[in-house]
Amino acid sequence: MSQHAAPDFTALRETAREMRRSILKMIHAAGSGHPGGSLSSTDLLTMLYFHEMRHDPKNPAKADRDRFILSKGHGVPALYAAMGLSGYFDTALFPTLRRLDSPLQGHPDRRKMPALEASTGSLGQGLSVGIGVAHGLKLDKIDARVFVMLGDGECDEGQVWEAAMYAGNQGAALNNLCCIVDANGAQLDGYVKEIMPLEPQVDKWAAFNWNVVEIDGHSLEEVHEAFQKAKATKTSPTVIIARTLKGKGVSFMESAGAKYHGIAPTDEELKTALAELAG
Repeated sequence: MSQHAAPDFTALRETAREMRRSILKMIHAAGSGHPGGSLSSTDLLTMLYFHEMRHDPKNPAKADRDRFILSKGHGVPALYAAMGLSGYFDTALFPTLRRLDSPLQGHPDRRKMPALEASTGSLGQGLSVGIGVAHGLKLDKIDARVFVMLGDGECDEGQVWEAAMYAGNQGAALNNLCCIVDANGAQLDGYVKEIMPLEPQVDKWAAFNWNVVEIDGHSLEEVHEAFQKAKATKTSPTVIIARTLKGKGVSFMESAGAKYHGIAPTDEELKTALAELAG
């Protein structure tokens, strides 16, 4: 999949809506999972998998594919929704999330699903992995891009900043790398600003010599424009600070801060949420 024409934003919004419904259903079926951070990243993943990235679900190991690494591994229901709806596997697998023998593990597990680029979820490591992959593509002279998604709570990890400092110092050698920070403002124990304040995020990444783009992560138009800016930047890696809302699309989750970081919706909550996402 890779479209060079202008995005069909109406179709992409419908895809994002269907992804959100799928996320909630699979987490409800599992009885556990992370709805808040999955829903906050949905619009970003919609644009990546259904417009921006060059990838082929029928040939997931294609050498010149773009790579996506989900460093905030607990948000994997959103990635499974994108992969399932784009054709990597039968969506009938969605209700098997987190079951013992399911390929849809609670964090990305490449042993169970080889189409995943990396096993992640030990927070802070995804950017380092992405840097290695991006370097490898350059060494092999493969024209492909690497996208890494971090959470803002995850950015409390020191390894993130060591990796960021290294990548920024590489300049044009890592211009095929794009980092996305799903900055939803909350983590497991509460609000990021109260636990380990990260701001000013834009200034910090810029000081590490990254091209920085700050956007509303729920505006598909802004998301698309940000990826175009990243593609056009040849002198450095790019980081997109995507301001998002935990639980986006479900009113009672949006207003609950960190409450739904790692709690599955009840039967009644699922019914209410799906009604809000009915389209």
